[in-house]
Amino acid sequence: MRLTALLILIAFTLSGCVTGPAPVRMPVTAGATIYGPSDWMPDGGDDTTAYAALPGWSAAGLEPGLDAMLRSCDAFALRSPDAVLSDAAPWAGTPRDWSAACAALRLAGDGPAARAVIETLMTPLEILDPRGESRFTGYFEPTYPARLRPVPPFTEPVPALPQDHVVRGNQILQKLPNGQLRPYPARATIVRNGVTPLAYARPADVFFLQIQGSGRLVLPDGRTLRAAYAGHNGHPFESTANWLLRRGWIERSQASMTGIQKWMASVSEGRMRQAMNANPRFIFFRIESGTDPELGPKGSLGVPLTPLGSVAVDLSFHAPGVPLFIQTTAPGLGGDWSGLMVAQDTGNAIRGPVRGDLYFGTGPEAGSRADTVNAPGRLWVLLPRPLARAIMRAEGLAAIGWPGLGEAMPAP
Repeated sequence: MRLTALLILIAFTLSGCVTGPAPVRMPVTAGATIYGPSDWMPDGGDDTTAYAALPGWSAAGLEPGLDAMLRSCDAFALRSPDAVLSDAAPWAGTPRDWSAACAALRLAGDGPAARAVIETLMTPLEILDPRGESRFTGYFEPTYPARLRPVPPFTEPVPALPQDHVVRGNQILQKLPNGQLRPYPARATIVRNGVTPLAYARPADVFFLQIQGSGRLVLPDGRTLRAAYAGHNGHPFESTANWLLRRGWIERSQASMTGIQKWMASVSEGRMRQAMNANPRFIFFRIESGTDPELGPKGSLGVPLTPLGSVAVDLSFHAPGVPLFIQTTAPGLGGDWSGLMVAQDTGNAIRGPVRGDLYFGTGPEAGSRADTVNAPGRLWVLLPRPLARAIMRAEGLAAIGWPGLGEAMPAP
């Protein structure tokens, strides 16, 4: 019965009985190029043969990505049907454009049926950076021992979002006692002036908790507090690893989270603070209660992250909630790897159209695997066929450049 209903739904979608995207003029995004199958396939082709040539598709395990995609579908269902998913990437359409694919994926259930739904209803389009740049890294939800009161070595406050923190558009401001506003201070000033503590942990653990953006704090009685991202100070992220390398304080082989943690444990607190303050960005947290401990932290899309199903991307190029197919390599991925992932998070250090931070899960093992990922790769966005065809028909080309804001594609 499920298979019959699925086939009927797919047939209706392909025959046009399901509403397609509304005719709109879609502004395009600067700094990237999107290619249809006839460009990236070795011998040309179209969306009916694209998956056979998609590197690693046939062997890729899709289940984590499918779980993540269903959470995206839930998020889409809460939005206005005709609101674009992203002003920066309006080519990704609206919740209405995704409704048929979401309905079919919910009905499909298992992997083989879901794979058939994707191959039938979606088209892979490769995203390229005109500069030829690409980079994939990994992140995770750490667990750190903590205390509710400062007891050595648990002396560093896990900082709560302060009352003087003001967001005005894209600006992060600090409200002074006299009511005046100024740019929020950098890390060193915030630490020197003090913060409101949610709990206390070791200084290096709090620093890396801020790098990851969320984590779990384990108390002596076994209770666990989930420290969720609450805000930042508006300063850009600066790599501590690169800062240490420039000074010759670590070797290239130490330029990882594990290597930096070991270095911090071997130096004076003053030198450790100097390295921490080299990154002016400062993250504030809130304690998230009532969450299922089996689920990951919530990403920027507002849904729990799925290990190796969710990826953080640059939302100035990508639409939140949209599925991607990624090819890269890392020891923590078992070598060469391809997988279906969903854009469900972002981060200040994630910049560029072919840039992704793969979420690995919770705890030390996930952290060890994530720490090995730092390599180039390839990225495809999977779009419902009507949206993909609208892109590929633009000016009669299968590939379009995104020369700048304000440019427009013909209506589909």
